[in-house]
Amino acid sequence: MRETPYFIQLEEALDICKKTEITTGFERVPLDECHNRILALDLESKVDDPPFDNSAMDGYAMRYEDTLHVPSKLKVIGTIQAAGQEDKIVVGKGEAVRIMTGAPMPKGADSILQIELTSQEGDEVVLQQPSMKHFIRKKGENLQKDEVALEAGSLLNPSRIGLCATMGHSTVPVVKRLKVAIISTGDELKQPGVELERGQIYESNSFGISGLVNWLGHTPVRMHSVGDTIDDLREALNQASTECDLILTSGGVSMGEWDLVRKIMEEEGDIHFWRVKLRPGSPPLFGKWNNTPIFGLPGNPVSSHVVFRMLVAPWIRHNTLTSEPAEIMITAKLSTKVKSSKDCLTLRRVSVERKEGSFFASQNIHQGSGNIASMALSEGLVILKPGFDYSIGDSVDVMLL
Repeated sequence: MRETPYFIQLEEALDICKKTEITTGFERVPLDECHNRILALDLESKVDDPPFDNSAMDGYAMRYEDTLHVPSKLKVIGTIQAAGQEDKIVVGKGEAVRIMTGAPMPKGADSILQIELTSQEGDEVVLQQPSMKHFIRKKGENLQKDEVALEAGSLLNPSRIGLCATMGHSTVPVVKRLKVAIISTGDELKQPGVELERGQIYESNSFGISGLVNWLGHTPVRMHSVGDTIDDLREALNQASTECDLILTSGGVSMGEWDLVRKIMEEEGDIHFWRVKLRPGSPPLFGKWNNTPIFGLPGNPVSSHVVFRMLVAPWIRHNTLTSEPAEIMITAKLSTKVKSSKDCLTLRRVSVERKEGSFFASQNIHQGSGNIASMALSEGLVILKPGFDYSIGDSVDVMLL
């Protein structure tokens, strides 16, 4: 019988997780529906961008050599507002054409002078300085036809969606969203909005975890919370493994008698590891239930959040062939003393401020793993190596929340 790796380093846990892979596939979706999706294939431009030489300014198009001696006057021979009008006009010596931003350049013209540096006298324009060649946007200077502008694995944010449209794509291939089952466990849990009785608490973890799944661009499936019975838990896990690609449970993974997720996984599931040297968040497990990957997250809300960011999110990115959305890391100086733990990578909730070009982090809030307010009211998680005491002024890595 295989011995389950126990209380292992985070790096070892990540390596074990990544050996379990799932096939996601891809689908084509309209641009209106692709926000926060992951591009599945390299995307080539169907056109040159810009597709023709055009003006970057409202002004006049002219020959540069006619503008070297200012003030100078040029005869205005027409106006170009849109594509097609330029074919009828050829700019000759001593001539200029009124032109709008984005309009195609007429033949014979090689420069632009913006309108605020000119004045009109009848059918002539008076120039106050020489014209500018760099005010012409050259055909293909941004993108050339068949050029790969977005690589597979790119997160489709608003600017990238705009780029897809610029390249001529009405639909794009994206990684299929994972369906992620979220199951909270515990007799004491009640849904927000109902009246609590003594000994009961509101179930909050599934809502926070759902937000994290959405942040990664996938589909959370919040299931009913499960009481402390093996039969109910088994039924929920069976349903989740049938309907979803990944299972996330919350609670029931520590060492107590009623930690039923750990117990049922030991007896009926396939555990790949249990417990990680990470604080908060040391009790997680990973394995398979009915061949569906499952992460058992701690029940304390801060711990579940930390384990998701440090363990679940990297595994999801790995399986969807992307590094996005990436964690935002900064280097900051400590404004207060912070303490790591002896054996575990430790993440403390901190406030972050910027002063005189540098970031400063301070720990000013109760660090209990059940205190979700401490996560909500902090700007970052300072990452501390095991066995170190950190002093004011020390430089540390901070993961922004």
